[in-house]
Amino acid sequence: MSAQNEQVRRTTVPQIRSRKGGEPIVSLTSYHAHTAALVDKYADFILVGDSLGMVMHGMESTVGVPLDLMIMHGKAVVRGTKKALIVVDMPFGTYEESPNMAFRNAAKIMKETQCQAVKLEGGARMAETIRFLVERGIPVMAHIGLTPQSVNTMGGFKVQGRDEAAWQVHINDAKAVAEAGAFAVVVEGVVEELADRITEAVDIPTIGIGASANCDGQILVLEDMLGLNPWTPKFVKVYGQLGPMIEEAVKTYAEEVRDRSFPGKDQVYR
Repeated sequence: MSAQNEQVRRTTVPQIRSRKGGEPIVSLTSYHAHTAALVDKYADFILVGDSLGMVMHGMESTVGVPLDLMIMHGKAVVRGTKKALIVVDMPFGTYEESPNMAFRNAAKIMKETQCQAVKLEGGARMAETIRFLVERGIPVMAHIGLTPQSVNTMGGFKVQGRDEAAWQVHINDAKAVAEAGAFAVVVEGVVEELADRITEAVDIPTIGIGASANCDGQILVLEDMLGLNPWTPKFVKVYGQLGPMIEEAVKTYAEEVRDRSFPGKDQVYR
C-alpha cells in the first residue's frame, strides 16, 4: 500500500500524555468544520472551547453557553478533521453538581460529537469528578489558573499569581488534577514564574495560554491570533490581520454591487 493510501490516524490521548517534557504540543481552538480542516494540518489537538460563546455568539462571558451548542460545534469540528485529537469543553453548569451529573453530560458530548476527550475547569475541587470520569473511560483535560467560567467569583478576567503567597494553591490544584487522572492541564492567565513551577510540579503536560514558553504546549483562540477580534489580551500574538482584510473585501464587494460592476461577464451564465 502506498503512503498516499495509508489511513490517517488521529492523535490519541496517550500520545499527548507522553509528550511531557518532549516536543512542544501545538493547539488552537476551532468551532467550525472549514477552519478545523486548516488547523488540523498543524495542531496536535484542537479544542472546541466554550469561548465560542464570546467569539461567535457575542456573549460577555462563557457562562451562558449551553451544552447543545457545544455539541453542535463539536460535531462540525470532528467532521472537518482527520488527524488532531479533538477535545470539547464542558460548559458551565454541566459538571459541577456531582460526578454522576458530569458523567452523564460528558458521555453525551463524546457519543454525539465523537470527540476523544472533554475539558473541565477547576483544580482540587474537581479532582473527585475527574477521577470518576477517567475511571469510567472518559479522558479529561483539566484547566486551572484563570478559569473563565468563574469570572463572576473572580471579579473579571484577572491574571493569577501576582501574589506569590497564593502560588501554592495553584500548584496544589495542578497536582490534584494530575493525581486524579487528567492527561493534561491547561494553565491560563498566570504569571510566568508560577507557570514554570506548575510545569515542574506535575508529570502531565501543561498547556499554556498566557502562561510560559516553558509549558509543555501552547493554545490560543484561533480568531484572536488571526486578528479577527477588535481587542486581544496581552498574551496573544497576532499572526495574521484577517479582520481588516475581510472588511476591505466586503467594502469592495459593496461598491461593485452598487456600481453594477459585479457580477461581471465571468460571473454570469450564457
